[in-house]
Amino acid sequence: MPTATSYQQNVSQVEIEQAIRSGIERYFDDCRARVPAFIDRHFHYSGAIETNRKALGWDMLRAPINLLWAPVYALTYLLKILAPRRSGLMWLHRLADRVPAGFTTRVQQHISHLILVDLLNNGQEDPLLEDYLIEALETVYDRHTNEPVDHQRFSSLIEPLVADALSQYRVTRTASADITNSISCTVLGAFAFQKFTPGGIGLGVVLASMLAKTLAARDFILGETIGGWYYSVFPPEPSLATTASVMVAVMAALAAFAALSGVIFDPVQAAVGLHRRRLNKLLDHLQRDVSLSTQSSFRPKDQFVARVLDTFDMVRSGFL
Repeated sequence: MPTATSYQQNVSQVEIEQAIRSGIERYFDDCRARVPAFIDRHFHYSGAIETNRKALGWDMLRAPINLLWAPVYALTYLLKILAPRRSGLMWLHRLADRVPAGFTTRVQQHISHLILVDLLNNGQEDPLLEDYLIEALETVYDRHTNEPVDHQRFSSLIEPLVADALSQYRVTRTASADITNSISCTVLGAFAFQKFTPGGIGLGVVLASMLAKTLAARDFILGETIGGWYYSVFPPEPSLATTASVMVAVMAALAAFAALSGVIFDPVQAAVGLHRRRLNKLLDHLQRDVSLSTQSSFRPKDQFVARVLDTFDMVRSGFL
């Protein structure tokens, strides 16, 4: 818990700690009360369209790079969790800390700014939590002394925690886009091709097989119609070049879709309560970190769910 850096001897440490705890609780209770209105403004259809419109432009390139980089970041973070903090392994932790989560897209920047200003600071640019802490401490100090409250320590403690929590929240946007792609591929494969395609790799394999069949039937010696019948019974194996080309095309299309998919799936996530649970979890972890003066503990599991789906897609497609 943050502590005041100067206080008179007649102000007990217990009173100060109780005041700070009270200020933190009031602040985060008010933040949680703003969550429903925040979701209504920014994640339902009108707000989602305005937010995801920022994906047009360079985000169309950043999004596919982030999707390709996401497994590397998730693996690095998993290694950091599993590796014990021994003197011989600290180099691994330092290396993992330097691995970026990917390019920050304009949509991610916009949502982070909205959370910081609208949700955490109630529409103002300056940190609002400090005001709650100072108000609670001044109430205690007014009963004993006229000394002003020194709040420089609060800024140095709170700002890094908020910055790291928002960074982790941005990671969930990439993971959500990846999960959305997996679900979309599964639905598309089931309805369009009557195949189980749990991701872009599976969909690419199916489309490559269809393309190989079409090309082989076209060159069949007895004609395309008979070739189509023949290769329905004895499907040709697509070449590696064909499979790779189709997969690249599918991944590019999925990446472009991922950059704009929030227009569709942000309102869906808002309706089923995913945004509410994610934001409340962010606030819960921030409150705990500020109260206990710990490092940022907000680590959403979305990226690991996305990686499990990717692994299943690769196993199903025969790549693992």
